[in-house]
Amino acid sequence: MNYFLHIIVLLNIYIILILGANMTVGMAGLLTLCQAAFYGIGAYIGTMLLMQFDLPFIVIALIVSVITGVFSLLISYASLKLKNDYFTLATLGFQMIIFTILYNWVDVTKGPYGISGIPAIKILGLWSLKGVVPYAIFTAVVMCAMVGIFVALKKSPYGRLLRAIRADETAVKALGRNTSAAKTRAFFLSAAFSGIAGLLYASYVRFIDPTSFTLNESLFIICALFIGGVGNAKGSIAGALFVVILPELLRFIGLPDAVAAPLREIIYGLALVVIMFVRPQGMLGEEMSK
Repeated sequence: MNYFLHIIVLLNIYIILILGANMTVGMAGLLTLCQAAFYGIGAYIGTMLLMQFDLPFIVIALIVSVITGVFSLLISYASLKLKNDYFTLATLGFQMIIFTILYNWVDVTKGPYGISGIPAIKILGLWSLKGVVPYAIFTAVVMCAMVGIFVALKKSPYGRLLRAIRADETAVKALGRNTSAAKTRAFFLSAAFSGIAGLLYASYVRFIDPTSFTLNESLFIICALFIGGVGNAKGSIAGALFVVILPELLRFIGLPDAVAAPLREIIYGLALVVIMFVRPQGMLGEEMSK
C-alpha cells in the first residue's frame, strides 16, 4: 500500500512539473530546457525556509514561487530577444549554470553531499505531514489546485493571447500586443509551478542533492510533455502517467536495474519518435496551429 501511495506522490509532483513546462512549451510555443533548474531552485529555497522558519505551507509556497519566478526573469529578459533554437540554447545554458552553482556552492547547498533531515510541511502551521499517506493526499490536493490554475489561465484572455503568439507571433505584434511581456509572464508562471513541485519533493523525500536537478531531468520533463500532449492539462497528466508508471511496470516484470534503466530510456525515446510522426501534438494535446 505504501509503495502505491509513494508512486501517487511522485505522480502528483511530476504533473505539476509538466504543467509548468506546458505553460511555456504548450501555451506560448517556447521550447525550454531549464525546467529542472527551476525545480532545483524551488527545492533548495523551500528546504532553507523549512529548516529556518516555522511557517505554514501556503506562506512557504508563495515565497518559493515568487523567488523561483524572479530567477526566471534573469533568463527571460535576455533570452526572449532570441528566436527558436537560440532561445532554447540560452535556456540550456541557464540550466547548466544553476546546476553548477548547486553542485559547487558547498557552503550553502552542501554541494554533492546534499542536504538531509528536511522538515515536513506544516498545514496552517499546526499539523506536520508525517508518512506517505498524508503526503499522497496533500500532494493530490496541491496538484488539483495547480491543474485548476492552469485551466483557468488557458481559458482566460491571457491564455488566448499565448496561444495566438504560439500560432503567429508576427500577426499578434501587428495587432499592437506586447508579446515579450506575455512570454515573460508565461516564463514566470512556469518557473513558479516548478518551484512548488521542488518544495513538495524536498519535504517529501527529506533529502536533496544536485543530481536530482540535472539537464537529464529537464529533458525527461519535456519528453513527458510531448508524449502526453501540449497545450492542455490532460496532456500533462497523460505524460506524467506514462513516465512515472512505466519504470514501475518494468520493475514488476523482474528485469534487473542494469537492464531496466537503459530499456526505459529506449522506450521513452521510441515513444517520442513515434508520437512526433503520428501525432506531433502528443497523445492528448491540442493542434499546435490553434
